[in-house]
Amino acid sequence: MSRFEIGLWSFPILLVLIFLRIPIGVAMFAVGFGGAYLLSGNSVMMLSQFKHLIYGEFSSYSFSIIPLFLLMGHFATMGGMSAGLFKAAETWLGHRKGGVAMAAVGACAGFGAICGSSLATAATMGKVALPELKTYGYSGRLATGALAAGGTLGILIPPSVILVVYAMLAEQNIAKLFVAAFIPGLLAALGYMICISIYVRIRPQSCGQRDKAPMAERLTALVAVWPVLTIFVAVVGGIYLGIFTPTEAAAVGAAGTGIVALASGGLTWRGTGEAILETAASTGMIFLILIGAKVFNNFLALSGVPMQAAAWVGALGLTPWVILAAVLLLYLAFGCVMDSLSMIILTIPILFPILEGLDFGLPHGEFGLWFGIVVLIVVEVGLITPPVGMNLFIINALDKDTPISETFKGTLPFVITDLIRVGILIAFPVLTLGLVRWIY
Repeated sequence: MSRFEIGLWSFPILLVLIFLRIPIGVAMFAVGFGGAYLLSGNSVMMLSQFKHLIYGEFSSYSFSIIPLFLLMGHFATMGGMSAGLFKAAETWLGHRKGGVAMAAVGACAGFGAICGSSLATAATMGKVALPELKTYGYSGRLATGALAAGGTLGILIPPSVILVVYAMLAEQNIAKLFVAAFIPGLLAALGYMICISIYVRIRPQSCGQRDKAPMAERLTALVAVWPVLTIFVAVVGGIYLGIFTPTEAAAVGAAGTGIVALASGGLTWRGTGEAILETAASTGMIFLILIGAKVFNNFLALSGVPMQAAAWVGALGLTPWVILAAVLLLYLAFGCVMDSLSMIILTIPILFPILEGLDFGLPHGEFGLWFGIVVLIVVEVGLITPPVGMNLFIINALDKDTPISETFKGTLPFVITDLIRVGILIAFPVLTLGLVRWIY
C-alpha cells in the first residue's frame, strides 16, 4: 500500500478501536505508532522522537491552565456556589410558567462561568435542581432534558477547558476566544429558556408552578451569589483588561473559589485531597488524549493525508459554505460516538488548515475565532445526543424514576434550538466577533 492508503485505513481502524471501548487516547497512540512504524520501519528512532515530542508538548507553561480551571470547578462545587446560583435564579424566575426549569438553565450558565466543564456543570446542577423540579411537578422528560442541555453551557460560557484546548491546537488567542464566546453563550442560555417557555405551553401538564417570591427574598438570594460574580469578574475581567494572562487568571480563580469554599465550611482537608486527586485524574485523561492525538496527527502528516485531502477539497470546486456545512455535519455524526474533547483534539489539526485557506469573507485572523465558537456549539449537541451523550447519562443517573428514553426525548427540543443557533451565528458572524472587534 502507498503512504496515502495507509493513512486512509487508519481512520476505520481507529473507529473500530473506539467501538471496542479502548480509551481514545490509547487508540490514537496505537494507530499513530503502528502507522508510523509501517511508514518508517524504525521503531527505535520513533520511540526516541516520541520522548522529545511528549516533553516538548507538555513542558509548555500554557498547559497549566487546564488543571487550574478544573480545580476551580471542584472548589466551586465544594463552596456550595451551585446551590446559591439556583436559589437566586429560582426566586426571580420560578413563578413563571416553566420558570424553575429556566432557573436551572440560568444557574448552569452562572456555574459554567466558574467551572469550565460541561460534565461537572451537569452533575453539580443536577444534584441541586432536580429535587426542586420534581417538587414542583415537572415531568422527568422536561426536568432531565433541561438539565442535560443546561450542562452544555459549561463548555461555552468562558472560561472553558475545551476552548483552551482548541486555542492551543488552532494557535488562537485564548483571551480573544473567551470574548468571542461571551455573546453566543448568553444566546445559548436565552435560547434554552425560550425553548422551555414554548414547550410548557404546548405541554402544560409537564410542569407545575411555584408562588412568586417576595422582593426581600429575591434581593437576599441575589446578594448571596456575590462570590460567583466577584470571581467571574476577577478571572474574565482580569484577562480582558490585560491584568492577568489566562494562566494567571486561572490561578486567581482557583484560589478565589478555594477561599470561598473554605469560608463556607465546604472545604475540608479530606475534600481538598479529593479535589486535587480528581483534578489530577481529569488532567491526566486530557493529556493522554492530547498525546495520542499528537502521535496520530504526526503519522497522518507523514502519510500525506491532510495535504492530499486539502488538495482534493480544493479541486471539488465547492463553495466554502458548502464545505463548512459538510464539516459541521461530520461533527454531528462524530458526536454520536465520541466525546467532545476527543472530537476537538482529533479533528482540528486536520480540518482547521483546510478551512482556514477558504474565503469566508472574514478579516485575517478572525476565522479561527468564529469557527472555534461554531464548532464548540456543534460539539455541545454531541453531549446531549445518543448513544454517547455523556450529559444524558449523568443527569439520568440522578433520576432513577425517568427512563433514559424519556431523557433522550426531553433533549430533542434543545438540540433543535442549538441547530438554529448555529445557523444564526453562521449567518451573522458579528454576533461572535463584534465584542472582540470592540475590545481589541
